[in-house]
Amino acid sequence: MAASPDFHHLPPNIDSLRLILEKLRAPGGCPWDREQTRETLARCLSEECAEFLDAVDRREPAEICDELGDVMMNVVFQAVVAAERGEFTLEDVFRNVNAKMVRRHAHVFGDATAESATDVLAIWEKIKAGENRPPRESVLDGVPRHLSALDRAEKIQKKVAKVGFDWSRETEILDKIAEELAELREAMASGDAEHTDEELGDLLFAVTNLARFRKRRTSEELLRQTNEKFIHRFQLVEKELKRRGIAPAEAGIELLETLWNEAKRQPAATDCGEQPHSKS
Repeated sequence: MAASPDFHHLPPNIDSLRLILEKLRAPGGCPWDREQTRETLARCLSEECAEFLDAVDRREPAEICDELGDVMMNVVFQAVVAAERGEFTLEDVFRNVNAKMVRRHAHVFGDATAESATDVLAIWEKIKAGENRPPRESVLDGVPRHLSALDRAEKIQKKVAKVGFDWSRETEILDKIAEELAELREAMASGDAEHTDEELGDLLFAVTNLARFRKRRTSEELLRQTNEKFIHRFQLVEKELKRRGIAPAEAGIELLETLWNEAKRQPAATDCGEQPHSKS
C-alpha cells in the first residue's frame, strides 16, 4: 500500500493539485468540496475567470499569478469530478488538447505555410472543419450560450458574416441603428412594455454590429471601457461631495450634474488595449 503523500511538501505541479483535490473529495475530506458538482463548479469557474481578467487589467503580476492558480484549480477540479464518474481523466484532457494544438498548427508542426495571423486563422479553420465533429445543421450551431450577451451577439454576427450575410459599409449600420432607435421611440410612445424590450434589444444588437464591423475593439471591450470611465467620473463627484461635507443621496440632481460636467472635463483613467482575433 502506497504511503500517503506529505501534503505540506508536495512538488509545485499539476499532479500535486490533483492529489489535493482528490483528498478533499475523498471520505473524511472537506464537506464543501465533496458536495460540489460539475454545475456548481462551472459557476465558480466563471467567477474565477472574471477575477483573473480583472487582475490582467490591473497588470499586477502577483495578483495575476494568484488568480491564474484559482482558474487552474477549478479546471483540474472538473477533471477530478469527471474521473470519479468514469468519463475521462486529466491525462485525457491534456492528450486531447496537446494533439489539437499540434494538429491545428500545421504551419509549425507540419508542411503548411503561414506568413501572417490571417494565414494562421485560415489554416486553423480549415483543419478544424476537417476534424471528426458532429455535423451542424446551422452555421450558428456551437455559439456558446454562456458568453456575455454582447460577446455572443458579436460571435453570431461573425458567423453569418462568413457566409456573406454582412453589411458593406459602416454607414449602412449607422442607418440601421437610427432605424432601430426610431422603432424604440415608437414602441415607448405606444406604452407597450414587451415591444419596447424587444426594440431595445434590437438596438443593442445593431450597435454591437457596428463595433464588430469596425474590427478594432469588441462591443464588450468598449462597454467595459465606458463602465470604467463612468466609475472614474462618478468617484470624482463623490470626492468633491465629500470635500463639501454632502452625502451623494442628499446632493440633488442639479449639483450632481454640475459636478458630473466638471468631472467630464478631467482626463479619463481608462486603458483598453486592442485584442487579437481568437482561435476557438
